[in-house]
Amino acid sequence: MTELPPVTTHEWTHVPDADHIAAIRAGSARYSRGGLAHLVLEVVAYPVDEAEAGTTDRVLVTLHSDGSISVEDNGRGTNVYFDEHGKPMVKPIMATRDVRFFDNPSAESLPDGLPRTGMSVVAALSSWLIHENRRSDGAWTRRYEYGLPETALTEVEAGRPTGTVVHFRPDPDVFGDQPLTADELRPLLATFPTEARLEVRSA
Repeated sequence: MTELPPVTTHEWTHVPDADHIAAIRAGSARYSRGGLAHLVLEVVAYPVDEAEAGTTDRVLVTLHSDGSISVEDNGRGTNVYFDEHGKPMVKPIMATRDVRFFDNPSAESLPDGLPRTGMSVVAALSSWLIHENRRSDGAWTRRYEYGLPETALTEVEAGRPTGTVVHFRPDPDVFGDQPLTADELRPLLATFPTEARLEVRSA
């Protein structure tokens, strides 16, 4: 058996962690209290982390007309592990807890003043989420519904630049029809301690 990567942010052996996702959805009132803006901040925090390592310098948030939101960066992509058969496994950030932040009393605060909990909260509180991951050694995509994988990890054409796109539709049963505007989001993004260019647009 090939040794899995060490646990630094996520547990690779729990793919997915259905109990973790169910607990988030059961506690949706707690995890959704920051509204749609907080979900965006949770996603943006990851490329901001990458910017500190010098691997990302641009993040684009797009507010789509169907109520979905996408966050795209030009970084190196999400970590991928290849097993002994050459089969790729993307770092399970969507459906497992980030051990640095989830329910950690010492977790850092995001620009809205609420604690960071991790990407799995975004996935669990979205009716669907599509993760596109482009690295120098390949590109893959996977769709999640209510936090759990709905499709297999699918290889896609790797001709585009490296980076990550997280496109999600916040669950209307959790957030209702509350809108999110670029004017509301820009001041929050501006307070991230990063030199990366954080942009917002409506489409």
